[in-house]
Amino acid sequence: MAEVVLFHHALGLTPGVVAFADALRQAGHTVHTPDMYDGRTFATVDEGVAHAREIGFGEVLERGLRAVEGLPGDLVYGGFSLGVLPAQKLAQTTAGARGALLFHGCVPVSEFSSAWPAGVPVQVHAMDADPSFVDEGDIDAARALVDEADAGELYLYAGGRHLFSDNSLADYDADATTLLIKRVLAFLGAR
Repeated sequence: MAEVVLFHHALGLTPGVVAFADALRQAGHTVHTPDMYDGRTFATVDEGVAHAREIGFGEVLERGLRAVEGLPGDLVYGGFSLGVLPAQKLAQTTAGARGALLFHGCVPVSEFSSAWPAGVPVQVHAMDADPSFVDEGDIDAARALVDEADAGELYLYAGGRHLFSDNSLADYDADATTLLIKRVLAFLGAR
C-alpha cells in the first residue's frame, strides 16, 4: 500500500477533501491531509484565494513543505488546485518520491526544477472545459509534463467544473469523481 500526502485546495481542508482522502484510506492506503490554513475554510474560491494572497502564496507553499517534515521521502504527493503547488514541488525535488497526483491544476516543471525526475510517475486530472485549468495555462503545463515524464497520464473529464472531486462543494460531479478515484487507486496500487 502507498503512503500519500494530499494537499487541499484554496477553500481549505474541506469535508470533501477529507472524504476523498478517506476513500483512499478505505482502500488500505495511508493518507496525510495537512491543513495549510490552520483550520479555516472558505465558501468560495475567490475568498480562499484572497486568504492565500493575504498569507502569501510563498508561505502557503512553505507550509505544505513543512507539513511533510519527519515523514519518509518515499511518498506519493497529491494536491487539489492550490495544493498542486506543494505536491508538484515535493514530487519534483524529493529523493525517493513515489509519484504525483495533480487534481485541477498543474504548473510548468520549470517552476521547481529543470526537468521532471526520472522514474516518478504522475497523473493529472481536470475537466476539459474548466476555465481555471484550460484558460490559465494549466492544460499546456500538464500536456508538457506528461510528455516529459517516464510515466505520465493526463485525464480530462467532460465539463467545466473546477473542484469537481470535492463532494462538499457545488462543483462536485459524482460520476467524474468515481472514475477519477478508480484511476487514482490503480495508480496507487502500482506503487
